[in-house]
Amino acid sequence: MATKRRLSTFQTILLGFAGLVLFGAFLLMLPISSAEGKITPFDEAFFTATSAGCVTGLIVHDTATYWSYFGQAVILILIQIGGLGVVTMAAFFSLLSGRKISLMQRSTMQEALSAHQVGGIVKLTRFILITTGIIEVTGALIMMPSFIMRFGARGIWMSFFHSISAFCNAGFDLMGTPDGKFQSLTSFAGDPVINITIMLLIIIGGIGFLTWNDIRTYKHKLTRYSLQSKIVLIMTAFLIVLPAIYFFFAEYSSEPVGRRILLSLFQTVTTRTAGFNTGDFGSMKGATLGLTIALMLTGGATGSTAGGMKTTTLAVLIANVFSVFSRKEDTQLFGRRIDSGVVRNAATIFMMYITLFFAGAVAISFIEGISFQKCLFETASAVGTVGLTVGITPNLGIISRFIIVILMFLGRVGGLTIIFSAFSGPARNFSKAPLEKITVG
Repeated sequence: MATKRRLSTFQTILLGFAGLVLFGAFLLMLPISSAEGKITPFDEAFFTATSAGCVTGLIVHDTATYWSYFGQAVILILIQIGGLGVVTMAAFFSLLSGRKISLMQRSTMQEALSAHQVGGIVKLTRFILITTGIIEVTGALIMMPSFIMRFGARGIWMSFFHSISAFCNAGFDLMGTPDGKFQSLTSFAGDPVINITIMLLIIIGGIGFLTWNDIRTYKHKLTRYSLQSKIVLIMTAFLIVLPAIYFFFAEYSSEPVGRRILLSLFQTVTTRTAGFNTGDFGSMKGATLGLTIALMLTGGATGSTAGGMKTTTLAVLIANVFSVFSRKEDTQLFGRRIDSGVVRNAATIFMMYITLFFAGAVAISFIEGISFQKCLFETASAVGTVGLTVGITPNLGIISRFIIVILMFLGRVGGLTIIFSAFSGPARNFSKAPLEKITVG
């Protein structure tokens, strides 16, 4: 009798996200989900559900004007589950019901959170869920007076929606009006409360759950943080400060200094997978769009609500470059040697993202006859699960939208998850092939 084949951990994560997206698409197709009470075509509902579940933010319909409160609630639930991860939310319901979590489930949770070990994974998950709730409620309460002042009682719903959307790095907003759709947070460009709160929510969600744990455990004792947390915090600071300086001098020169600082910081923070914007990316310089594409592809930290290649991947690749320059045998960071397998994984992920991003742009540009640079921006936004746009997504045809859907999905579940899902099974040790030298460079 043939033994029943079990799904691998990575296949479970992959199928979990796929199931989430399909169920969300079904709910969004219902007449109750649209403001006009009509059935939404499957391709449009599927695109929106994928964007929400993969916390991207690219849309074909303005969230505030097209979807009803029910539809917006469905989108918000998809964002929350997609941000924390399907496995983490499944663990949450298991903890609520008091069910015992098996070793197999703990192993899946470990992979979903990118934790280094299975031990303590349930405790870590509980900490993540409680902390997430506290942060999202706090963010909503801080923004609530500003939203209520402008939108009345509806501001209560909007404050919670934007707090969860920002923390999960999703970029969905409810700012659209019949006369001004797809406007994101541009009307709050000079509001320090909204700007700073949204930025902090994006950063906290994007630094990763393991970094949270180190901050909770060791507080200000940075030397005791794990190597991953050190890399994440330094790379995050580097990727905020330097681009913000560029934005300050290259864009917004006509704005008052205070507003200019907010615009520069916000556009820098949001480009790494958040998707909100307070400035118009469609009117920015070509060099600025190029920098934005690089930031979008980089993304946030491993095991966070953010997407992209991840800051640790970029750090390992940079460290490997320096090791070659200095003729060191091993790649090193903070006085620690990086395993060669990690370097290979980083290079593989980098090539995967670059290939998806470039091939997607080529295909869409060819199909739609749109400027290649605009297509590069849109595909980088999709595969990096960012959600920023230069305005072409709502007008794309079905085939091009499907390409964007694939990029969003692959970008959210992660490079290694895709690779290990496709090539599951035990590792096989082959005898080494004969060695022969080859010259590169």
